[in-house]
Amino acid sequence: MTVIGVFALQGNVREHLAMLAQVGVEARPVRRPSELAEVDGLVLPGGESTTMDKLARSFELFEPLQKRIADGMPTFGTCAGMIMLANEITGGIEGQETLGGLDVTVRRNAFGRQVDSFEADLTFAAFDSPYHAVFIRAPWVERVGRDVEVLSTVSSGPDAGWDRVGPEAERSRIVAVRHDRLLATSFHPEMTGDARLHGYFADLVRDL
Repeated sequence: MTVIGVFALQGNVREHLAMLAQVGVEARPVRRPSELAEVDGLVLPGGESTTMDKLARSFELFEPLQKRIADGMPTFGTCAGMIMLANEITGGIEGQETLGGLDVTVRRNAFGRQVDSFEADLTFAAFDSPYHAVFIRAPWVERVGRDVEVLSTVSSGPDAGWDRVGPEAERSRIVAVRHDRLLATSFHPEMTGDARLHGYFADLVRDL
């Protein structure tokens, strides 16, 4: 059976494990390198990206994670997990590092603070109906590399900086991307009860 791990040092670990089990894979928490070595893919959950960085280093997981991602392990980053996957971040703290691999620039806390959390229905080409997304201190993608596929955008949000972008038709922010075996969303798919994105990722892992 396909085995997908969830980075379990911070974030909504239990919720992601439940969603993965719902789509028919074996889901395991990952806290140490030996557990990472046993999974076929990994979810990096939401949380606090700087804390995730420090904890990964404390548990000697940072470098093994970097290597597995560089070697092609399918990885799904949600919210802070998107930041951890990005090659470049803006709005981070001094010296903040990422695992990298995803050829994008991500703005940390782009949509505002906790009180600015919001929900929106998103369109995905892979899905027949809108996906209801929950944004909490969410990042957005400011730049995508040439090989990165934009999966979804949002045209709402409390602090989306619409005065700094073009005409009404262009007023959208990138909130879901895929780059080869890496998938990332600005929002929290584990909080909606809709398992389609976890299923999408599970299929990506199975197709290896």
